[in-house]
Amino acid sequence: MYEQIEVLTVDPARTRVYEHGWQSWGPSTDYPVTGSGLRPVKPVTQTMSYRPGMPGPELGFQGEGLLAVELGDGSTVVYGCADGITSVASIRAELSGDRLTISADGPVDVQTHAGTMYQALATWADGFAVRAGNGPIRPGPTAWCSWYHYFENVTEADIDENLRAITDAELPVDVLQIDDGWEAEIGDWLDLSDRFASLEALTKRIKEAGLRAGIWVAPFLAGSHSAVVRDHPEWLIGHTAGEPADAGHNWDQDLSALDATHPGAAAYLRETFGMLRDAGFDYFKIDFLYAGALDGPRHSGAGPLEAYREGLRVIREAIGTESYLLGCGAPILPSVGLFDAMRVSADTAPKYEPWYGDPALPGQLGAALSTIGRAWQHGRFWVNDPDCLIVRPEVERREDWAEVIERYGGLRVSSDRIASLDDWGMETTRRLLTDVPPPTPFP
Repeated sequence: MYEQIEVLTVDPARTRVYEHGWQSWGPSTDYPVTGSGLRPVKPVTQTMSYRPGMPGPELGFQGEGLLAVELGDGSTVVYGCADGITSVASIRAELSGDRLTISADGPVDVQTHAGTMYQALATWADGFAVRAGNGPIRPGPTAWCSWYHYFENVTEADIDENLRAITDAELPVDVLQIDDGWEAEIGDWLDLSDRFASLEALTKRIKEAGLRAGIWVAPFLAGSHSAVVRDHPEWLIGHTAGEPADAGHNWDQDLSALDATHPGAAAYLRETFGMLRDAGFDYFKIDFLYAGALDGPRHSGAGPLEAYREGLRVIREAIGTESYLLGCGAPILPSVGLFDAMRVSADTAPKYEPWYGDPALPGQLGAALSTIGRAWQHGRFWVNDPDCLIVRPEVERREDWAEVIERYGGLRVSSDRIASLDDWGMETTRRLLTDVPPPTPFP
């Protein structure tokens, strides 16, 4: 039930509305007040990239926990949910003539600021970070990631090849991060795919080359092909109601979500991340985190966002405070205070246009849109991750994407096969990995 907060008289020719997405991949940008926010093209994307169960209106705007209106007279009104950590209101704006009606389905604080929309959002973020208990923000290491060349087919030999290429070229890379493809199955993190022989031996080689070892995990997901779903259905969100919560579809299988409040599931998370820490990893990219915050009954009876944050605390305790923690596909506001860095955009891609025309799905257009639209979070909530630098010759509009990374990329991560870079790509990669911005707000 949405309740009216207030009605603003606006100038339709000058007023703009900022709509904040629920999670990393959800589009976050500003629009003319006469327009409407972006909406998912496919139903499954509502669950996996927008806010599950909370579709936005066909006309108008819906900000998840945050919406702002720049009136065009030198002032901006910011509507921020009163909590934002364990409950997040959806906030709507609907235009009729010159009247903009603001409503929400939960408590909202209203602040009016002099200045531009993005100045107002930055001021609001300073206050929210204090309320969330956010501490000092650590600088991000530079990294190389396997995903955007090898995707889920990466092999141990591919990692070794790029390790040699990085060291031979003397690229300023701190961390070599193995992405999706090392695990036996989505959800089965204690077993390796047949393309990897030993994580311990691999991390040893990485460290002997003078780099740190990083790894990708989707800790709250379990695919229908996994042993976890087959052997431990009681670990899944919704099990107590007789039907596991729908976490979407990917990797050619239906997805379920792990209930981190179940003692068995929590122990499995501790074992998984303890194993990875002991194998030599101290940089963790944890992905598809929306799954941990899905609606549905849990073993402990905790609410979705309380349970989500509890699952993240289990992971942090297992990897230790010294490890670097990067989130992705994560509910944004409920994650503040728990991460070193956070993806603030959709996935990039070698192609400019997003899949199916939806800017929450992979493509440079959507990645740039929200990287710019969430630039105000860098240095306030965490180090912003705009996604990886990819600049090999076949990447469309690679110069434009490199410019976005250079201006707004707090975390700098290369994801090309090093041997595939031409002279321009190598020079650009070296330059952007060398000149890394500090974890302070962008000017």
